[in-house]
Amino acid sequence: MQMLNPLSGLQASQNKIGSTTSPSMPSPPTFTHTRDERLHRKQRLAAGFRLFSKMGFDEGIAGHITARDPEFIDTFWVNPFGVHFSQVTVSNLIRVDHHGNVIEGKHPVNAAAFAIHSQIHLLRPDVVAAAHTHSPQGRAFSTLGIPLDTLTQDACAFYGDHAVYPDYGGVVVEIDEGVRVSQALGSYKAAILQNHGLLTVADTVDAAVWWYISMERCCQVQLLAMASGKSPIPIKQESAQQAYSIVGSSYAGWFSFQPLYSRIIKEQPDLLD
Repeated sequence: MQMLNPLSGLQASQNKIGSTTSPSMPSPPTFTHTRDERLHRKQRLAAGFRLFSKMGFDEGIAGHITARDPEFIDTFWVNPFGVHFSQVTVSNLIRVDHHGNVIEGKHPVNAAAFAIHSQIHLLRPDVVAAAHTHSPQGRAFSTLGIPLDTLTQDACAFYGDHAVYPDYGGVVVEIDEGVRVSQALGSYKAAILQNHGLLTVADTVDAAVWWYISMERCCQVQLLAMASGKSPIPIKQESAQQAYSIVGSSYAGWFSFQPLYSRIIKEQPDLLD
């Protein structure tokens, strides 16, 4: 008997992060009150940091994930500067405006988080969340200055849907650099920042976090394949496009995060504090 992929039929336009969902599948929740949506986003954000810590994506004080506030849309929630990913909770997240002011919270904001993420949220109204850390495989791959190849089905999620930002200009602390990163990202879901690392965005926190995790692993797989001494064989374009329409949709990103969220909530329930 032929086994059917439950995600088949979920089509997404190339270079877009919108999607359609099947009635028989679970879907992202909708909210009547912004306070409930805000809490939902903050819970996913805190879970994202705990997962990043568990996966070794932390590097000292570097790295950030942001979530646009559903009511005050010119502000975003982000991790408190100087707090380890493993210690981020819902209650210690901070809210920052596009001028770099901390509107809510007791900690300062990472200047790089403000410079990069403020411009993404400003220039991409479709983006709810963005993720960037200094994870090891992404950093290593970024030094090559090349895009991901479609070597595996997982890599097809980024087929025609990521950019390479080739100009490392030092630690990002200026708005101008954030603008250039955002312009390089364009309408894509991800960017490889040369000599720096990875950046992913989505219309849910869930998908943005999942795309980052997946892209990091795809970088690792490509590095391993390149190190084999043989020339990796890419997937044919028509097959990559077909796979992208299934595994690269915003819904697929959201859905892929749900088991990870359940796992980290069970293991580290204090993140909800």
